[in-house]
Amino acid sequence: MRIALALGLAGLLLALAPAASSAQEASPLPRFRVAPLEPTPAPPGPSRVVRFLTASEFPPFQFVGGDGNPAGLNVDLARAICARLNFPCTIQALPWDELPAAVESGRADALIAGMKPTAALRERLDLTRPYFRLPARFVALRDSQPSEISPDALAGKKVAVVQGTAHEAFLKAFFPQAQLMAEADANAARAALREKRADLLFGDGVSLSLWIGGTESAECCSFVGGPYPESRFFGEGMVIAVKKGEVRLRQQLDRALDEIETSGAMADLYLRWFPIGIF
Repeated sequence: MRIALALGLAGLLLALAPAASSAQEASPLPRFRVAPLEPTPAPPGPSRVVRFLTASEFPPFQFVGGDGNPAGLNVDLARAICARLNFPCTIQALPWDELPAAVESGRADALIAGMKPTAALRERLDLTRPYFRLPARFVALRDSQPSEISPDALAGKKVAVVQGTAHEAFLKAFFPQAQLMAEADANAARAALREKRADLLFGDGVSLSLWIGGTESAECCSFVGGPYPESRFFGEGMVIAVKKGEVRLRQQLDRALDEIETSGAMADLYLRWFPIGIF
């Protein structure tokens, strides 16, 4: 079921991608790249083949397209990195749980699969600085848009959220006067809003963007307020991982990521892959 859903989303995203910049709601991409703590090498160094690995199920960041090849924002970003460095690259998709071991064993050089910089991952691999964050967002019915999103404005409002998630914890910390409707899963939380049992829905901006733009929502809803990229709750963002000790490659990837963001190329990729902006 999960694979079928991912393939369905993949087809939808590939169909929408060329027209994304014209269809997207006004939503600028914030800068994610902070100043490096160490100097990156000025010259790109000798050319080398970089073998990238990605996962097969995380649209629109990465998925296997209808032709059997990897596609998505992370895949396009890997190609942009290689173009910046003038390196030939290969990109292969593997199951998620096989990725770190593939780099540790030398089967690949870098992982670009929406990985987050956890302590466990840092113990196994070296990581770039984050290049993208996954913000939380509020969603409201199109015919019932609140004029303001703030702790005071949401006092007494019913907000649907998935129980036991970082999103529920965030609401409890920053919107303590809201009346939380903790639901068992994302589908139940979305149904609570669509059926008008909740005033608002709060959750992951990426999955909500796909839902808002998909057929299941029946064009009921839109983002309001936000975004909320609070790292204490939602993580530092996505990173690229390389083998321990591959300092030069990590530095080269960081340098390329800096240049891609500064040039505006990262914003172009975002506009291509997010028909409904998450920021």
